[in-house]
Amino acid sequence: MSEEKPNPDHRPIRSFVLRQGRMTDSQERALEQLWPKYCLEPGDAMLNFDDLFGRQAPRVLEIGFGMGTSLAEMASKSPDTDYLGIEVHRPGVGRLLDQLENEATNNVRVFCHDAVEILEKQIPDASLDRVLLFFPDPWHKKRHNKRRIVRPDFVQMIRRKLKPGGVFHMATDWQDYAEWMMEIMSAAEGFENQAGQGQYSEKPDYRPETKFERRGLRLGHGIWDLLFQRV
Repeated sequence: MSEEKPNPDHRPIRSFVLRQGRMTDSQERALEQLWPKYCLEPGDAMLNFDDLFGRQAPRVLEIGFGMGTSLAEMASKSPDTDYLGIEVHRPGVGRLLDQLENEATNNVRVFCHDAVEILEKQIPDASLDRVLLFFPDPWHKKRHNKRRIVRPDFVQMIRRKLKPGGVFHMATDWQDYAEWMMEIMSAAEGFENQAGQGQYSEKPDYRPETKFERRGLRLGHGIWDLLFQRV
């Protein structure tokens, strides 16, 4: 019996497509000058958050922060909390670094990489107080649903990274995706809906209004927040 060889062309399904676009001069300058100050390099070693931030504090991870406006606002308003942001699009990373430096915000560190790989390899279990996933790509065409980041295996990885009592907070302006998230999260082991079974949450005060949220509202979309606690 011949041994089956791995297919070298096989690639994992990703929840994002790199659309880098043109970077502004300020974004390019921020990436060049501020990368060592704020950015972390992907690797295989688990982070030590106490060493990374030089203190003990609540830790919040935002996955896919876009242009970084909401992350910078949350960090500025909550200086006693440490924030880790993950984003694959370099213009957004550059924009965030520029904003952090201009506002002298020191409680944020950034990865420009695939969030799933960072979670698997570098985020310790039971280390996060909150995980934020605001307005991820809805992949609204049915044939693309498989690319949605909120899937049972991803949810269980988030559960492992949250501290007991930690919260996974999702938000979307696509009703179909909200229902998808609700179905997956309601069936997920180890989570409890903070709003009650099958219910969506009110928007928490700490979540800023995002560009994608404003666009959704202009298009007549609703806004759905889901907050599930690790139990």
